[in-house]
Amino acid sequence: MPLEQLLLFILLALIAEILGTVGGFGSSMLFVPIAGYFLDFQSVLGITALFHVSSNISKIALFRKGFDKKLVLYLGLPAVVFVMIGAYVSTLFNPQYLELALAVFLILMSVFLLIKKTFKLQPNNRNAIVGGTISGFVAGLLGTGGAIRGLTLAAFSLKMEVFIATSAIIDLGVDLSRSGVYIFNGYVHKHDLYLIPILLIVSIVGTYLGKLILQKLPEGTFRTLVLVLIILTAVSVIVKFFI
Repeated sequence: MPLEQLLLFILLALIAEILGTVGGFGSSMLFVPIAGYFLDFQSVLGITALFHVSSNISKIALFRKGFDKKLVLYLGLPAVVFVMIGAYVSTLFNPQYLELALAVFLILMSVFLLIKKTFKLQPNNRNAIVGGTISGFVAGLLGTGGAIRGLTLAAFSLKMEVFIATSAIIDLGVDLSRSGVYIFNGYVHKHDLYLIPILLIVSIVGTYLGKLILQKLPEGTFRTLVLVLIILTAVSVIVKFFI
């Protein structure tokens, strides 16, 4: 990747990490469509999974005020199982159509979250399992399932620190699992590995800056901004597909 493109890629990845931390969805909702402008979609899946491993370790370290063990079990276990299934299924589809499906999914999910700001699931084990299953499968197939997991976790009215730590622990298991499948699928290429240490630094800095913003400004304001940015990014992906 040329230096100018690399610097732009790093800047956009940092913005995605900050906004993902503040918005509570994780960085992949913004990072995956953005990275698609620099890498092919299968490479994006591989790099995103490895990027998220470091990102979630950063979140666990910075928001280490406890996590919900029950939710890690009921939501996290099915997410880990079904992310591997989704990652395998991704080999059966044309990457261009998966990228288009991702854009449509992000638009629908973001519009839903903008309209249904007070929407909440019932806080029960069944919804935790279903939410984990769907979020895991979508993460494996399209590269991002954080919004579905966030909706599920929101039902249980967790404190901010517990919410982020619980989500990060589940996501860490999800990303470690799908990373193995993506590597087996051949999605992680040697010529892209230089991005991993760069994204490690980006994840630490972005998570820290996101935490500072959360302490200073209302989460709801930034949540709306993040969702609008995700919609605009997804629309640009669709336009790129048809041009």
